[in-house]
Amino acid sequence: MIDALLGSLAALFEEVPAWQATLLLVGISFGIAALLEVVILRTLLRYTSRTKTQYDNILVQELRAPVVLTAAMAGVYVLTQIPSVTENVLLTTAQLDTFFGKPSLSVIVVAWALASNRLVNRFVEEVKDKGSRFDFAPVFSNVWTLIVFVGTIGILLSLWEYSISPLLGAAGVAGIAVGFAARDTVANFFGGIALYFDDTYKLGDYIELDTGEAGTVVKVGVRSTTLMMRDEVLVTVPNAALNAAKVINQSAPSRRRRLKVPIGVAYGTDIDAFEELVLELADEEPLVLESPKPRMRFRSFGDSALEYELLCWVASPTRANKARHKLNRAMYKALTAAEIEIPFPQRDVTVHTAAVPDDGDVPEPSSAASGSRAVASER
Repeated sequence: MIDALLGSLAALFEEVPAWQATLLLVGISFGIAALLEVVILRTLLRYTSRTKTQYDNILVQELRAPVVLTAAMAGVYVLTQIPSVTENVLLTTAQLDTFFGKPSLSVIVVAWALASNRLVNRFVEEVKDKGSRFDFAPVFSNVWTLIVFVGTIGILLSLWEYSISPLLGAAGVAGIAVGFAARDTVANFFGGIALYFDDTYKLGDYIELDTGEAGTVVKVGVRSTTLMMRDEVLVTVPNAALNAAKVINQSAPSRRRRLKVPIGVAYGTDIDAFEELVLELADEEPLVLESPKPRMRFRSFGDSALEYELLCWVASPTRANKARHKLNRAMYKALTAAEIEIPFPQRDVTVHTAAVPDDGDVPEPSSAASGSRAVASER
């Protein structure tokens, strides 16, 4: 498409003298640049400044410079491609391309590279404080800057006809060496990216690992995640380990958590009165949510007790242990006052002492008998 456009321009200026073609092309390109700057871009800026979002304003501001420079430099590059100009100047075609054509294209490439990098960085600055969902935005900003830098260098070397094959080979070898030397860091970095896209957790979530460790997420970094344990100790966990482990997010999809409090009563207990008493205690506890309502569940006939579970909800996982403590205390006091027995295993131990013979000889103990024996029964 570009070759066809250049061919059309060359045919258009084929009969035009060199100085006139130069003036026309330079004048047209700079005129288009001025028109874009004064009329179109400034009008867009005035419009975007009145919108609710800042993203469109940032987009116009950062694309303003490369669009104007592209329009201005395009005329200079086209001059080096028109035969009526190249054949009537003191410089050769190669010299025109070296001193005018390639530099103008280089300016365009650098302008668009800088604009794209600034555009992404400003978008990151805009969204990074919007919530913990965007905590990894600065990481992508750094990665994008590296990609733009490497891509721009590659395009410029190719534009100036330098072979980049040796550089690619060296970069591949260096990448392998760095990968082996910093494999843990690389694993943690990509583990953090995977956790971000999976939306496994966010700041403030209470998570539990398959190792039994549990805490509140207080920092999500490029290499690791920091947890605040219940005893106010900070634990740093590598992102690679989190990505490979089973993570239970007790704060998602909502922060409330269901609490299960087991309780057993003796056989023969009036279970209706017992259930009503425990539910009243749950309703009176401030840490227990009113909705969903607390309820009792008769789970099984145990060896020495009727095994029940009180099911209720608390506002957050961090309140579960405190609520369980207070409910257990209240149930023990209330059941004791109501003379409802809470059974527990009991053992009776009977000690039999063997008689000692008159001659004073004590028989040797055997596997079947001993000097004394204890018989235990459980009830």
